[in-house]
Amino acid sequence: MAGISCSSIRKSFDRTEALSELSIDFQSGRTTALVGPSGCGKSTILRMIAGLETPDTGQIAIGQETPKQVARRGGLAMAFQDASLLPWRTVRSNIALGAELARKPADRVDDLIDLVGLDGFADHRPAELSGGMRQRAAIARSLISEPEVLLLDEPFGAVDAITRRRLNRDLPPLWRELQTTTLLVTHSVEEAVLLSDRVIVLSPRPARILADIQVDIHRESTVSATTSPEFRAFATQVLAALEESE
Repeated sequence: MAGISCSSIRKSFDRTEALSELSIDFQSGRTTALVGPSGCGKSTILRMIAGLETPDTGQIAIGQETPKQVARRGGLAMAFQDASLLPWRTVRSNIALGAELARKPADRVDDLIDLVGLDGFADHRPAELSGGMRQRAAIARSLISEPEVLLLDEPFGAVDAITRRRLNRDLPPLWRELQTTTLLVTHSVEEAVLLSDRVIVLSPRPARILADIQVDIHRESTVSATTSPEFRAFATQVLAALEESE
C-alpha cells in the first residue's frame, strides 16, 4: 500500500484561490478526515488526489505514481456527494461496475448489498430508490474493487441517522482490514473523530492547516466510543480548531 504526498499544491478557479501552497502527506493504510468551513477546498483536495483536477502548481504522488496512473489501473475509488449511479443498471449491476472498471472480480456484491442495508433491492434501478439508498449503493460500489486508495466526499450526508450510524460502525473495519489509505471529507466532527486515525482542520479558503490531530480511541462499539471521555476530548479539540477558523 502506498501513501499520498501533496507538495506545495495550488489551485484556483477563475479568480478564486482554493488552495495556496498546501503541503501534506497521508500515511499508507491510515484513515484521515478533512474538516473545515464550506468552500474551503476539502473536496478540491480529494478531486486532485483522484486525478479529476490538476494542481496549478505543485505535485501529488501516490507512492511512486501519479493519481491518474493509480486510477487507470484500478487502485483508487471515490464516493461522491452525488451517488452518480447509471440509471439503466440495477443496484447489483451498479455495484459490480466498480469491480469491472478496476478489472477485478465482483464476487462480493451480495455481501456489500447486505452490509449497506440494501438487501431486497438488488434488482431495483436508481429511480426506484430513495436518495439515501442510492448513496449506499454508491458507497458499496467504491468498496467492491478493494482499492488501495479510497476517497470519500461527504458519503453519508444523504442517509438517515440510523443508517449513518450503522455505516459508521460497519464500513471502517473493511478498509482497515484491507489497509486502504482512506481520506474522508465530512462536516460532522463526531464522524471525523469516530472514523479516523487523524483529523486535519482546514481554514477558510485558500485552505491552510489549522490543526493536525492524531486520534487514538477504542472503537469496538460506536456507542461506547462516542460516549467515552477520550472521544469527547478529541471532539472538543477539533471544535476548538474550527472555531479559530471563524
